[in-house]
Amino acid sequence: MNYLAHIYLSGDNDLITIGNFIADGIKGKSYKNYPKDIQIGILLHRNIDTFTDAHPTVRLSTKRLHEKYGHYSGIIVDILYDHFLAKNWDTYSDIPLKNYVETFYNSLENNFEILPQRIQKMMPYMLTDNWLLSYASIEGISRVLAGMNRRTKNVSGMDEAVKELELFYNEFETEFSSFFDELISFSKERLKEYSLNFE
Repeated sequence: MNYLAHIYLSGDNDLITIGNFIADGIKGKSYKNYPKDIQIGILLHRNIDTFTDAHPTVRLSTKRLHEKYGHYSGIIVDILYDHFLAKNWDTYSDIPLKNYVETFYNSLENNFEILPQRIQKMMPYMLTDNWLLSYASIEGISRVLAGMNRRTKNVSGMDEAVKELELFYNEFETEFSSFFDELISFSKERLKEYSLNFE
């Protein structure tokens, strides 16, 4: 899953949410250098990624892209699924998406010192272009995919994947909706386990 889904699946604890958000840059056991709630967020992120990568519905989505995009297919599906979460946000939250992402951005700014340097450098771009809110439109997703393609030195061709999104829009949305309900339940269970057993 991509940024918006990871943030949403963290619940309402700011530090768990930040841990989940920064987790990709925290390798091995270095997560133990952070406060408990951030550690929980990092571990939750890893659990979500493992569950997602192995899920047969997600594999249906990635298979549709694999011939053209190879091992980048999973990254593309993560981004497309964030589009459907943002587009259907009212199904999952009573808080308007605009307000939700503003609260998250404020939390990042309030906890700036604890963020890894990579995230600190990324934040101005994220806030200026309002990445999380932009996911709700195809145009926004197109910009994200173009940015990801640039990061691969234009090798991945991910900027082209908006074509598949438009061509198979209903299939991707159905797969997202089916999978995300399961992922919400899975994440809630992991959070409950961590709150009871974390040391």
